Amino acid sequence: MADASQTLVQIADVARPRLPEWLRKPETHNESVHILKRELRQRQLHTVCESARCPNIHECFHRGAATFMILGNICTRGCGFCSVPKGNPSKQDFGLDPHEPANVANMAQQMKLRYVVITSVNRDELVDGGSHHWAETVTEVKRALPATRVEVLTPDFNGDMTAVARVLDAGPHVYNHNMETVRRLYRKVRPQADYQQSLDVLSFARKHRPEALVKSGLMVGLGETQDEVKQLLRDIRSAGAHIATIGQYLQPSRRNLPVKRYVTPAEFDELRVFGLSIGFEMVFSGPFVRSSYMADLVEEEASGKLPVA
Repeated sequence: MADASQTLVQIADVARPRLPEWLRKPETHNESVHILKRELRQRQLHTVCESARCPNIHECFHRGAATFMILGNICTRGCGFCSVPKGNPSKQDFGLDPHEPANVANMAQQMKLRYVVITSVNRDELVDGGSHHWAETVTEVKRALPATRVEVLTPDFNGDMTAVARVLDAGPHVYNHNMETVRRLYRKVRPQADYQQSLDVLSFARKHRPEALVKSGLMVGLGETQDEVKQLLRDIRSAGAHIATIGQYLQPSRRNLPVKRYVTPAEFDELRVFGLSIGFEMVFSGPFVRSSYMADLVEEEASGKLPVA
């Protein structure tokens, strides 16, 4: 396996498009952010909200929402869009925290969450990709909060469908795996992933656990065309996904890929209408949309549109 640090994108000072007014979000809930961060650190927990420098962190932490990131805070992949720390956990003696599943459940219980979102870094050095740890975490959350709905946002597990099934068998209500970008840009944006493999994960999830909602997300502004985005939406829908999320890519640091273009709110609306026209139950599309943003409301709306069994 290639060292992820070798695939990190090195960005020089280049001319970047000016941030438009519709992408300026005030940070007004500092106290809520500091309190939740402190409680998370006490349990040695991570959130993708922090590690990926999400622009919605103030809003979400203030409303008592967070996306737990398990399997540690070091990812074995070097995706060009992501600011999560990269490296080889095994070389850094970074084992799995056996208390993490229970700590996630306890934190979710303390926050009185009615909807829990769990994601993770990639752990390609592990034989099972971390899927046993994944399943244990989902199980612990459901045991602590039986009435709470659980959404998982998983890696591709290198196409190991046994690992995908292990997570699904733990009983999440929503299975999310992000496509991230169009086929043409995969080598640049997700160099250690495969477009068809990710579609296969979505398709397998739909067939293996038909009672669960299947979801996928993508970013725009990386140089894709509108036609390419529409083809990606068709592919996601053909794989069986019920929900698609579409948001603006924002460069988290100078080491990441630059923004090629800021997509207008009108274009996001057009993509939402297109997605609904091809059969999605829900398309959440907008400049600040992220795959876990307002996930409880997205799931609620999508569930309400499904036919009653």
